[in-house]
Amino acid sequence: MKPADDPTVDYRKLVRDGYDQCSRAYTEARRREAGDELAPLLARLAKGSRVLDLGCGSGVPIAAALAREHRVTGIDASPEQIRRARENVTSATFRLADAMSVEFPPESFDAVVAFYAIFHLPREEHEELFRRVEGWLAPGGYFTATVSHYREAAYTEDGFFGARMYWSNWSREDYVGMLARLGFELLEARAIGHGYDGSEPRRPESHPLLFARKPQRS
Repeated sequence: MKPADDPTVDYRKLVRDGYDQCSRAYTEARRREAGDELAPLLARLAKGSRVLDLGCGSGVPIAAALAREHRVTGIDASPEQIRRARENVTSATFRLADAMSVEFPPESFDAVVAFYAIFHLPREEHEELFRRVEGWLAPGGYFTATVSHYREAAYTEDGFFGARMYWSNWSREDYVGMLARLGFELLEARAIGHGYDGSEPRRPESHPLLFARKPQRS
C-alpha cells in the first residue's frame, strides 16, 4: 500500500486504466449469481422500475440480476468494462461516464445501487455523490451501496487482479451521517463479503451494505 498523494498522478485515470487492464480477470471472479445483497431492494421495487447502477463494471452479477425485471442504466469509467457489460446484459443501457460528472434529470430513477465502487473516488467527493444520488431519485426511491468500515486516506495497491488500484474511504458511521444529512431514512445496515465467487482464494473482506430510502413528498 502506498499513499495516493502524488499531485502528478491522475488517480481517476489510474482506476480507469486499472479496470481496463484487469477487466477479464475481474469479470471471471464476479461471474456468479447475485446473493442476498439485492433482496431488500428487489422485494420493494415494482416490476419495470428504473434503476441506476453506479460503477456497473461488466454488468455481472448486479446489473444482470436487476435487468430481469427492471429498466437498468449502468455507468462506469472503464471503456473495457462497459464493452463487456453491453455484451453481458443486452437488455440494459450502459454509458461510459464518471459518476461525478454524468448528468441525469431530477427524479430519473426509482433506485440507485453502487456495489464496490464508491471507494474508487476520492473520499472528499463521497458526500457530493450521495447528494447527486438524492437528486436523481424519485420521492420514495431507494439507495443501496457498499461502503467501508473504517476511515482510510487515499492509497494505491498493486496486485488487484494484476493491476494497480486506488481506494479512499470514510467510515461506516460517516456514511450513515451523510445519508441522514441528506434526509434519507436508513432501512438496513449489515455487512457483506467481497462479492467474488470461489474460483480463486481471496483474503477475507467485509463491507458495510447500507440500504436507504428517499422520503416521499409530504
